[in-house]
Amino acid sequence: MTTTEQFSLSEQDKALLPTDEDVRFYAEHGWYLTKKLFTDAEVDELVAASERYYAGERSRRLPVRPPRLAYWAPADGDVQRHNDYVHYESDALAKLLLKPIIGAVAARLAGAAEIRVFQSTLIFKPPISGEPSNVVPWHFDKHYWSSSSSENMLTAFIPFHDCAEEMGTITHVDGSNRWAEIGNEDSTTRHFAERDKSQLEQMLSTNAAHNGVEVTKVPMVIPKGHMSFHHCRTYHGSGANVSSRPRRAVSLHLQDGANEFREFPLSDGSRAFYNHDSLVRKTPDGRPDYADPDYCPVLWRD
Repeated sequence: MTTTEQFSLSEQDKALLPTDEDVRFYAEHGWYLTKKLFTDAEVDELVAASERYYAGERSRRLPVRPPRLAYWAPADGDVQRHNDYVHYESDALAKLLLKPIIGAVAARLAGAAEIRVFQSTLIFKPPISGEPSNVVPWHFDKHYWSSSSSENMLTAFIPFHDCAEEMGTITHVDGSNRWAEIGNEDSTTRHFAERDKSQLEQMLSTNAAHNGVEVTKVPMVIPKGHMSFHHCRTYHGSGANVSSRPRRAVSLHLQDGANEFREFPLSDGSRAFYNHDSLVRKTPDGRPDYADPDYCPVLWRD
């Protein structure tokens, strides 16, 4: 998408935007359940496109493999699947995931004039109740987006079906986006998959106690075609899939137009790293360009 492209919504789509009350709710609670943004037919096409992706269909492939890339392959077996950059590798998935209405909803919640994709991760949680990889520990996304300057980034969790607690739906810690954080050492810049689950549980409890609040967990019951948004500082996780069906979804991570790469020094003298840093073009001053349209296309511009 070019920087001059204009975006607009139909009157029908405008009715799907968050109200002023919804925006206030999101600011206070750190999450928001949308109206129905996808038709049933569109959701069914997401399922079909994801199956073709798992079978090996690609519109293009990443030119290099970043060091922290999540990229399930059939040889990995019946574990929870995570595949990053599906909006880049699959035109069939991108056609639906890059709908302007998703960006327009995000722009309302974030108070931003522009929304770009930051990352997209295709997720498949198999219906195996005892599979350890199905349980996602408590974390918030900004920890491993430390090389991003923005504090307004957000994520749309997009299930490909009705999604309730028995499927291991996303669960938010209510209001945690407003907590003052303590204990933010270097290790928090690592992705939750690289960290000890008990340490993450302790971090959640410690920060709740520091803020003088109880941990209130809200499992999101998401009807087909709807999606859940959460703020980049909202603690969230998910439990086991104890249903008889796989839980299929995409986590669509989004950045406001002001976001850019920043140097984030670590105690060992290195700098925080994100996979984009291996892929995107460079800015005139030599930094990774988080507005590279190949990897971070614009979803919405007011």
